[in-house]
Amino acid sequence: MPRAAHRQQESRVSIEPAVEPGPAPARTGASGRMRAGRRFAFSLGGFVITIALTFLGLLAITFFIGRVIPIDPVLAVVGDRAPQAVYERVRVEMGLDRPLIVQFLSYVGDVLTGNLGMSVTTGRPVAQDLARVFPATLEMATLGIIIGVALGVPMGVWAAARQGTITDQIIRVVGLLGYSVPAFWLGLIGLLLFYARLQWVSGPGRLDIFYDGLVPTVTGLLLVDSLIAGDWTVFRNAVSHLVLPASILGFFSLAYIARMTRSFMLDQLNQEYVITARVKGVPERQVIWRHAFRPIRVPLITVIGLSYAGLLEGSVMIETVFSWPGIGNYLTSALLNADMNAVLGATLVIGAVFIAINKISDVLYRVLDPRAR
Repeated sequence: MPRAAHRQQESRVSIEPAVEPGPAPARTGASGRMRAGRRFAFSLGGFVITIALTFLGLLAITFFIGRVIPIDPVLAVVGDRAPQAVYERVRVEMGLDRPLIVQFLSYVGDVLTGNLGMSVTTGRPVAQDLARVFPATLEMATLGIIIGVALGVPMGVWAAARQGTITDQIIRVVGLLGYSVPAFWLGLIGLLLFYARLQWVSGPGRLDIFYDGLVPTVTGLLLVDSLIAGDWTVFRNAVSHLVLPASILGFFSLAYIARMTRSFMLDQLNQEYVITARVKGVPERQVIWRHAFRPIRVPLITVIGLSYAGLLEGSVMIETVFSWPGIGNYLTSALLNADMNAVLGATLVIGAVFIAINKISDVLYRVLDPRAR
């Protein structure tokens, strides 16, 4: 019996080394990488499909709004005194005699190839007009959101840290004014005070007329183009025209950002980990900025992104008051002249900007918050 048991043990010992344990972890690691790759591919595919479906929905909305609005695009081209034969010929040339679904598919195909039609007002392609006017709006809105973030975030944090004090009340009143004061009224008051009376800034327009055309157009952004050309005179004049409308836009974004920052900070300051840090004797500045402020950075990105998109879209009144040659002014002029190609093109660009900013906010959200990944 001992010899038999010994032989069985030897046989087991001789069999066990034949199993090679090495490749198993390698296969496990390879399969893990494959699963991670598939997850990334599915996530990227879902991201692309979401953008495509959203953009398709935007195209459908803009197209059918253009057909529902009681404006005849044919009359905008030929005029209301044109003979019936001319009217019918132009209607056929514009493809309005075809079924609605065929018109929509044709519209989608034109947009995907960059063809937004011709503008009745300017006589140029709408895509060319939008490429000319959009940088002006982008420049003003960008400076406005910089002002809003630079002032709104510290004001919101300060108001939350001093809840119930006179400082908190003043900041809340400033936010309330930003929500309630009409944009056109504030723009007119700003022109009357800072341009007509104090003469601190330049008047309406993007640039004084005798500086127009001195700087070659590279990006369409006057501040950037003047810096590239090294023309500081044009740069200073552009800043003098830009600072007032951008500050008014910044005031409206400041009100929203400060209010949301205050709300987020109040929620964090009541958390147990903040109370624990204060009990441990951590300085109040570190409690506010290192402990309480860090968790709110993620939702603040969404707030700032939405505010930025709102400035790009909602600057119509400011551009009208300041005669700013941006997309809002272009859209207003197109509506007044029944220029439907220009109206649909500008609406499409604004919607695409909203989609892009929302998706960028989602990406930054995932980067800053590991839980979202």
